[in-house]
Amino acid sequence: MPGEEQAYRAGFVSIVGRPNAGKSTLTNALVGSKVAITSSKPQTTRHAIRGIRTTDDTQLILVDTPGLHRPRSLLGQRLNDLVRETLLSVDVIGFCLPSDQRVGPGDTFIARDLADLHRVRQVPVVAIATKADAVSRDRLAEHLVAIDQLGDWDAIIPCSAKSGEQVEEVADLLASYLPESPQLYPADQITDESTLVQIAELVREAALEGVRDELPHSLAVQVEEIVPREDRPDDSPLSDVRVNVFVERPSQKAIIIGRGGSRLREVGTEARQGIEELLGHRVHLDLHVKVAKDWQRDPKALDRLGF
Repeated sequence: MPGEEQAYRAGFVSIVGRPNAGKSTLTNALVGSKVAITSSKPQTTRHAIRGIRTTDDTQLILVDTPGLHRPRSLLGQRLNDLVRETLLSVDVIGFCLPSDQRVGPGDTFIARDLADLHRVRQVPVVAIATKADAVSRDRLAEHLVAIDQLGDWDAIIPCSAKSGEQVEEVADLLASYLPESPQLYPADQITDESTLVQIAELVREAALEGVRDELPHSLAVQVEEIVPREDRPDDSPLSDVRVNVFVERPSQKAIIIGRGGSRLREVGTEARQGIEELLGHRVHLDLHVKVAKDWQRDPKALDRLGF
């Protein structure tokens, strides 16, 4: 009714899609701040990262999931299980399909999963044509038709997280499917990820840049400890952050370290900037590269690394 106050809406939105579909970039754009690491490498996201977007009338809790894929290791199977578990507890799903790539078997694989979920739980699914800025209008139109033919979606919308085009419209569309609810998180909170996880992800993001295609799957990062320096003045704190970077083979360790340690220094420099911004003070970042043979297939190693 005219003049009637709108009820507040809040709930959980799962952002899904095959690897490298633009999920993390879209999540960051919707939140308005970096909460998920991004990379051109597949399987960048390995945790269900929650980004929180709060406005005067809605609160979107965005769950950026790992890319659904046909698993080739125990890690891949556990990542798929994580996504499917997440999908069982959300209010709406955003299915990302990159405009600069044809709809393919990976998208069909996910579409079947979502169709099964819709039959069981009636969860609304919004198909999102990501990376719309990367193609011509004609190619985008073809892509939208292919998306429409892929499944029975509640809505289809194109956007570009990189340029910001239609990001607000995507947020409004997703929010329209949320239930009436008070805010679930404080208005100034943008993620519920722990500091340790955020630091580990910043190091992994830096380590992913410029490495060979097979290496990203073998990279795992774990924060050993964060120790504040006791002899520092209150207005100039400094913390020692000790981080272990795990790979599966000695040859991969050599790649990460680089000639004379040059590559590892680059990783440390880039990661340290993000960590200092996160913690709000200077840090001394101590990186160690270790070999954990075939950790992706070792249940005990996966448990230790938090998968």
